[in-house]
Amino acid sequence: MQNKVFITAYDAICNLGNGIDEIFQNAINPEKTFLTPDDTIIKGERFYFGKINCDLPEISDENFNTRCNRLLLYLINKMSEKFENLLKKYPNNKIGVVAATTNSGIEEYEKTNNYRHFEIGSPAVFIKNTLNLNSFFESVSTACSSGIKAFATAEKLLNNGICDAVIVAGVDSLAKLPIFGFHSLEVLSKERTNPFSKNRNGINIGEAAAIFIIEKNQGEIVIKGIGETSDAYHAATPDPKGYEASKAVKIALAQANLPPDAIDYINLHGTGTKSNDLMEANAMYNIFGCCTEMSSTKPLTGHCLGAAASLETALCCEMIRHNTIIPHIYDGEYDYALPDINLITKPTEKPLDNVLCNAFGFGGTNAVIIIGRN
Repeated sequence: MQNKVFITAYDAICNLGNGIDEIFQNAINPEKTFLTPDDTIIKGERFYFGKINCDLPEISDENFNTRCNRLLLYLINKMSEKFENLLKKYPNNKIGVVAATTNSGIEEYEKTNNYRHFEIGSPAVFIKNTLNLNSFFESVSTACSSGIKAFATAEKLLNNGICDAVIVAGVDSLAKLPIFGFHSLEVLSKERTNPFSKNRNGINIGEAAAIFIIEKNQGEIVIKGIGETSDAYHAATPDPKGYEASKAVKIALAQANLPPDAIDYINLHGTGTKSNDLMEANAMYNIFGCCTEMSSTKPLTGHCLGAAASLETALCCEMIRHNTIIPHIYDGEYDYALPDINLITKPTEKPLDNVLCNAFGFGGTNAVIIIGRN
């Protein structure tokens, strides 16, 4: 029998704020857009990005001095008391690290030619070294599902006795390589992303970092279920029927021992692309019908790639804590060529005992997590 696994501490940084409290307050009071127009990344064309505006600490070791690692160091410093207590509680050879990323330091590498900058493992190694840990560590890079897959690995480490606690992180910074890639696919939006609207025309790219402490058998927010599947359908386009995405949800529900109607809210992947919204609406409607309340937070934060599911899981934790759903921001013109899912367009207060968070990535990689009150 598996032990219960809990999120005992967390924090985040993104364009909405320099800590999870500020992020949540701006998310539930979306009086303005926090996305920034920029015509310098792709010269001559203006797109919106979720840029972080914060003075970040420098890193003395040039091999690790990347924006991704500086974002992580900002949060490590912010959570210093929690990490000090963690290290008093467990030996450093029983605290693992699992970090989700897709960019790592690819932006810096183009300027420095230091291969250490673009290593996918860099964020995990940096956290391990900074906290002087001596246990399991790895980075996970499975496109947009990375953040939830990091939780899946952490859960296995705890339930198999390899670690007594795991630090789970997700981080990505803005980088030209993926931005140019999305531009070549013609899915970057020149306006704020508009998920599930008949007028949707693509994504905004953002940057973010989130860090969690995961432990067994204690805490208020419990990881109830995780589901992982793969489409094997297409490198960059999801299966429009959402069969494997639905299967991932069913796996998570089975692990949580919950029926679909026990889910109080769903945080949608909600990218605002034609193909992703079609797949996700089909997958969600097939299981939940038109009743379960849902929203996407990407019109607020942009799509933070490898950090997206990490940031959105932190937002789900805050929604549970405050019993408040972050609204779905779009033009209100729902695409009725899609199944009619229940988008919540105003901040809504209600008890949130079980929350589902979706993450679907390139290559048909699907991951969902159910968290809730203990």
